[in-house]
Formats: sequence, C-alpha cells, structure tokens
Amino acid sequence: MSIHPLSSARAIDPVHQAKIHLAAAHRLAVLHELEEGIDNHFTVTVPGRDGEYLVLPFGLHWSEARASHMIVFDESGKTLEGEGIVELSAQCIHAPIHRICGTPVVMHTHQTWALALNMLKDNRLLPANQTAAFFHGHIAYDDTYSGTADVLAEGERLARVIGDKRVLFMKNHGVLVTGDTIAQAYRRLYKLERVCRTQVLAMSTGRPLEVLPDEIIAQVQIPPANDRHRGERDRLFFEAMMRVLDRDLPGYAD
Repeated sequence: MSIHPLSSARAIDPVHQAKIHLAAAHRLAVLHELEEGIDNHFTVTVPGRDGEYLVLPFGLHWSEARASHMIVFDESGKTLEGEGIVELSAQCIHAPIHRICGTPVVMHTHQTWALALNMLKDNRLLPANQTAAFFHGHIAYDDTYSGTADVLAEGERLARVIGDKRVLFMKNHGVLVTGDTIAQAYRRLYKLERVCRTQVLAMSTGRPLEVLPDEIIAQVQIPPANDRHRGERDRLFFEAMMRVLDRDLPGYAD
C-alpha cells in the first residue's frame, strides 16, 4: 500500500503543513458535497501562534483552494499575512470559539443532510446505528437561530453553548465541529453528514427507529485510554482522502 508523502511530518514546516491540510479539507468538502461554493468556513490556529488563524480568503470556490491561498487573520478581522479578506461571519463565529474553547480547528458548514435534520423541531441525532453511537453525548444543541453572525458576541455565545462538546447542531442553520487536528475535524464532519443522512432516510419511512441501549453505546464508544488509536485512524483516513484528491482534484498542495 502506498503512503501519502505528507505522512512524514518531519519533512515539512508545521505552518505549511497546516495550509496544505486546510486546502485539502476544502477540496474534499467539494467531492463529498459538504460545501456551498464560496460560503461557510474552515479555520485552524496557526501552529505556535495563539490568536492567529488560517482561512481560505473569501471569494474563492472551495475546489480552487491551494496552500498558497491561505491567509492569516486575527480576531479583529485584520489580514496579517497573504492576500484577501476573511468573511465577517468566519471572523465572528470562529475566532471566539478558537479563543474560548481552546480548539485548534473549527469547521462550519450548511451540509445538506445535517441541515435537513436541523430543520426539524426535534433535531436530535439518535444513536440508532454504530456510527451515530460514537457521537452520542458529544453533541451540543443551539436551539434558537438568531440570524447571521456579524458580531463577535455571537461567536462567544456559541462557544458557551458548545462547552466541552466537539459538535454543535445549529437549529435552522447548519453544523459546526471542532478538532485537535484538521484530519480529526474533517473526519468528524464527514461521518456526521453520513449519520444525519441515514437518520433522515430512516425517518422518511415513517416507521419507528430502533435506538441502541445505553450499555451497547458505552461498549461502542472508544474510551479515552484509546485516544492514540483514534488519532491514528484520523491520520490514516485523511491521508487516504488526500490520495483521492491527488487522483481526482490535484493541486491543493501548491
């Protein structure tokens, strides 16, 4: 089995690697139909530099994303490095969540199946299959849509709603995930869309769902002691996805 050359972290500067992975995540979101053209946002804290964040400048289609496109911005919305601007809602949602929750990676989308579930009065993701069980107890719910985010106070409010969770369901809006790495956050976002799709499809039959019992959910969920194993799966998943990009939508590393 061939291994993607980026698996060797020693061969690349961590800031440049973050730019490459962030560009790859944007292009993958296009392949996986998680994006809305130039809208929504993926951000990552610049390695070694608190309070500074990488983002794709507003106006580029996600399929165009390249490492060299990534700009650095701060919570005031000022572009510190690169050419282009950060979109206002990316600044107002992401920067406060990075700061308050201490998470390196924040990804927010209006992806179709997760949004479909969040349009329902009862938008809870049910542990009715194995993958959904992994998310059980790790989702925060923001049940009141308050309009577009154009002030930092909205991001601060969302950060309080998220708390110690890693996934946020935003009623009538979309979803947001956080992660320690781009690989972890993207894998979480990808799997979230798939379990939302399966739940919506199952609900469309009009028949009751078979929710897993608590003891089975506890058995399925990976315990904290196995975090290293989980991180390895995140890495292998993302490297495999980058090999798909190398074949189907290359150029992200430029």
